[in-house]
Amino acid sequence: MSGRAPLWWQEAHAFLLNDDLLGPVVEEFGPDGITSRDDLFQTLVRSIVGQQISVLAADAIWGRLVEHLGEVTPEAVLATDQPSIAACGVTRPKASYIYGLAENATELLNQPWEEMTDEAIMKHLVKFRGIGPWTAEMLLMFHFLRPDVFSLGDIGLIRGTQRLVPEAETKEQVGEIAERWRPYRTAAAWYLWRILDPVPVEY
Repeated sequence: MSGRAPLWWQEAHAFLLNDDLLGPVVEEFGPDGITSRDDLFQTLVRSIVGQQISVLAADAIWGRLVEHLGEVTPEAVLATDQPSIAACGVTRPKASYIYGLAENATELLNQPWEEMTDEAIMKHLVKFRGIGPWTAEMLLMFHFLRPDVFSLGDIGLIRGTQRLVPEAETKEQVGEIAERWRPYRTAAAWYLWRILDPVPVEY
């Protein structure tokens, strides 16, 4: 995996290693963790491609999209058209979201991110078609490297937590269990995904 690792990762790893529930998983999968590619538009398009499909399917579609565009930039998207994007295996609504984000790239991308809270970033991102709460949370984790994000809209995190605590039947119960992993719930999420799929998620 390539990319920039968060400064807080080692601390999070040590913290979670001592957790009764997650510690054995952390030990099994080791200290390497989440990284950012430092390209918000690319990360965003990749997360839209990955919405509601498996990691394997998303990787295959992403490969075809990169091949078609050359590089995933707003300019490259606007130089093609929506049917060509859809032909890479993306659904028509997703192709329209990707095109719309390229058209609105200036407003979307030029923000004082460092000064913004997680909530402010979420509020900004979900204004754009194709970006719902789940996608915004993935961006907070995989692009902005915010340390304490936990998406209760992510089925993998629900199932991963349930593997550790089978009696956690509702999202609310999963959310309560995740409280024990503050202030490093992003790292906890990374290891919960490993339980279900040893191949690391990338956006």
